[in-house]
Amino acid sequence: MQANGRIWRAVALTVFALMLAATHAVAQAYPEQPVKIVVGFSPGVAPDITSRLLADRFSAAWGVPVVVENVTGAGGNIATDRVAKAAPDGYTLLMAGNSALIFSPSLYDKLPYDPIKDFAPISQVFIAANVLVVHPDVPAKTLPELITLARAQPGKLTYGHAGVGTSQHLAAELFKKIEHLDISPVAYRGTTALLPDLLAGRVTMSFANISNVLPLVREGRLRAFAVTSRERSTAAPDLPTMIESGYPAFEAVPWFGLVAPAGTAPSIVDKVYRATERSLAEPEAHARLEALGLDIVGNSPAEFAALIKAEIPQWAVVIKGSGMKVSE
Repeated sequence: MQANGRIWRAVALTVFALMLAATHAVAQAYPEQPVKIVVGFSPGVAPDITSRLLADRFSAAWGVPVVVENVTGAGGNIATDRVAKAAPDGYTLLMAGNSALIFSPSLYDKLPYDPIKDFAPISQVFIAANVLVVHPDVPAKTLPELITLARAQPGKLTYGHAGVGTSQHLAAELFKKIEHLDISPVAYRGTTALLPDLLAGRVTMSFANISNVLPLVREGRLRAFAVTSRERSTAAPDLPTMIESGYPAFEAVPWFGLVAPAGTAPSIVDKVYRATERSLAEPEAHARLEALGLDIVGNSPAEFAALIKAEIPQWAVVIKGSGMKVSE
């Protein structure tokens, strides 16, 4: 019996060693062909800019092309579903947003993907603030004046958002609910898609991403009232938060991070994470992202996975309490 036990232990150790060797071989070989990063929003917005920055650095480090594919629609849900169903080989990654992973499970009765089971988290890349902005022709110069204007014209004011279920959409609906306002939503395929109408005055306002609207605010083409982050943005320290403006616990910010399809080898996940960590630490990349008003994170796969699991139930309370729902 003892001899049999020693034999089985030897076999188990051999199998374990072979598995480690195979895993190491997978990591060493990857990538052997072009890698794609799917982004659920239009070109020119923060997740797209960041994905392209990382793609350039991944390509230089790995010696293979790394391309960005924009798949817009449904607040990032279409892109998220596409990657959920992709082969778990590390060649299709997603710059995933909290709109699709965190908000959508509570906004939709049914999703074609599971934010926990269908993905292997790699790293949360950045957090950004949204900014409540209006066209300069809007007569309101302060947030209280904007509220007064909306109440005086029920149903006439509009707000543009980057897609149903995005943090921009959620921020506006929470604002409406708190102040009991009748403001009509206008959905777009990303922030860059709504900007022409906002700049032309065809929509009244938007909770838009800071990276897209801050230059326009500085040029006087938009008027800003407050940011939706818990703390003031380092890119716009003069702008108060919604919390400071009288809305306790009002925080609705987009964050984005890299994920792979579930079943992707841990060695590949780790290799992409290490490349992400190195890229975000580069002074040039760091400075470029900070100039956009983005707070860089770069946490580990385990930390990112824990964050996703924790935030889904937290936001479920907020969303269900607000009564927000998307029928399709």
